[in-house]
Amino acid sequence: MQGTQGMSLVERVTMPKWGLPMKTGKITEWIAREGDEVEEGDDLAEIDTDKIAGTLEAPSGGVLRRIVAEAGGEAPVGCVIAVIAPAEVPEGEIERVVAEAREQLARGVPAEDEASPVGGLAEVDGRALAYATSGAGPEEIVLVHGYGGDKNSWLFVQEPLAARHTVYALDLPGHGESGKDVGAGGLDALTDVVAGFLDALGIERAHLVGHSLGGAVVTAVAARVPERVRSLTLIAPAGYGPEVDASYLRGFAAAGTRRELRPHLGKLFADEGLVTRQLVDDLLKYKRLDGVDVALRTLLTTLLDEDDAPALDVRHLLPAALRVVAVWGRDDRVIPASNATSLAGRASVRVVDGVGHLAQMEAPGEVVAAVERAVSG
Repeated sequence: MQGTQGMSLVERVTMPKWGLPMKTGKITEWIAREGDEVEEGDDLAEIDTDKIAGTLEAPSGGVLRRIVAEAGGEAPVGCVIAVIAPAEVPEGEIERVVAEAREQLARGVPAEDEASPVGGLAEVDGRALAYATSGAGPEEIVLVHGYGGDKNSWLFVQEPLAARHTVYALDLPGHGESGKDVGAGGLDALTDVVAGFLDALGIERAHLVGHSLGGAVVTAVAARVPERVRSLTLIAPAGYGPEVDASYLRGFAAAGTRRELRPHLGKLFADEGLVTRQLVDDLLKYKRLDGVDVALRTLLTTLLDEDDAPALDVRHLLPAALRVVAVWGRDDRVIPASNATSLAGRASVRVVDGVGHLAQMEAPGEVVAAVERAVSG
């Protein structure tokens, strides 16, 4: 019985799956050391993929009893790379887990992981909407990206949320793998799309999470079908204040080369070192797809007026009784955190130091915690 109890306290830390294409990850550095006490959400290791580098956080608290995969090595998604457990768990129990993990790593075969995203297509108003779903929890969460983004912008938060919930990340029209026809591109049309997505997937009531333009869209959905929305989590949402960097939006839409695009992408992060060559190349490849140029230019008219002032104002749409949590990066240069004052008294607002416009990539733990607060109430 003692062995069974000990095993139940052992947390197997696995190589995360950050996006559908990811098969392996390289551990560039272990931030925590064997024997360290860690709490849930503490930084454990720096992981590098062929798309972007990120920080792996502790899935639970305890002692980092073993590091199974050393820095500098690669591991398949889902394979155990470290073990966390309370100090009282016997060494024999830890060694059994480590032996199994090393055998799995030696085989080099990705492990099955029910939380890993699975891709799908939904038809909404004659348009094909691509999405990724993961997890099997009772609460359903829908993640809606911003202008020029896609479902992979949630790659650092979808997996940890899927440990407890069912999570959907969709590509809005004109983005990612969805159809590129955005019609008139207005807020009403985008609202129809997300509400239609709930219908297509049979989601009766969802917790909606929106970033930037997606924040304005999920707000409008909550106003349109309040009985379908359980909570809102807003990350640097558009439509909540008078300040926006029009030069970023217009520059991103117009950029056609690596040299033109890179400085605009730098505005998305507090740490511009996160703008990798791969990130730039992936966005250029997307921008060169048929229909994308028209889609982005059309959506610009939803975001900016002719004088480059914000064209969206959704503050009056926010349902009074709805639970709302908001996260802003203090170093956001695209939609500055000063706009958060419009949510005072209407939402729980967290402004995070050292973070830019993409809080879900620079501070995923903060965003996961915000969503969990919204879900739990």
